[in-house]
Amino acid sequence: MELSYPELREQICDICHKMWQLGWVAANDGNISVKLEDGTFLATPTGISKSFITPEKLVHIDKEGKVLEAIEGYRPSSEIKMHMRCYEEREDVGAVLHAHPPVATGYAVANIPLDEYSMIETVLTLGSIPVTPYGTPSTYEVPDAIAPYLGEHDAVLLQNHGALTVGADVVTAYYRMETLELFAKISLNAHLLGGAKEISRENIDRLISMRQGYGITGRHPGYKKYSGENKD
Repeated sequence: MELSYPELREQICDICHKMWQLGWVAANDGNISVKLEDGTFLATPTGISKSFITPEKLVHIDKEGKVLEAIEGYRPSSEIKMHMRCYEEREDVGAVLHAHPPVATGYAVANIPLDEYSMIETVLTLGSIPVTPYGTPSTYEVPDAIAPYLGEHDAVLLQNHGALTVGADVVTAYYRMETLELFAKISLNAHLLGGAKEISRENIDRLISMRQGYGITGRHPGYKKYSGENKD
């Protein structure tokens, strides 16, 4: 069901609060943006904890990041450049979420991709999760670093920084961040127990072929490889 404008603002705030409660962000970390039907965007403001976000504090911006509507003094995060590159590269993206989930970010800091096909749900929904090259926050280095990966990935680790997920809507982007962090926890535990055991190639093929039947949107690094195309 399509949300009204006020309902969408409430939904964004709800997800901000969940991010904070789960310990994915601290202080003023993290940011969310959502694309509106008219091609403009709602975004979380800079300098505010996600635990304190309320609907009226969100900023309405255009694709250049120019503020169209906001409480006086409020502006989008300087990381909005990263968000806009996601929308430019992917017409199917309707929301972008950036956070610092501790275990997944640990992999990003260690420069270790989550590229083992060892967990059924992650194989089905995300596939491998790469670490994108280092980029200085708030500069165009980060958008340039992630751009080559967006064609096949809905979730990436940002080297020495955090994680980024995209989705057709903000709930989908949030779920992908949840999946990413849970997989990072499971992967770490598996390595402490002697190493993850990857799923067989045959069963990986079967799982990826099930994406369409489950109505899973977005991109997958294995979908093109195994099915001869990449699902939008």
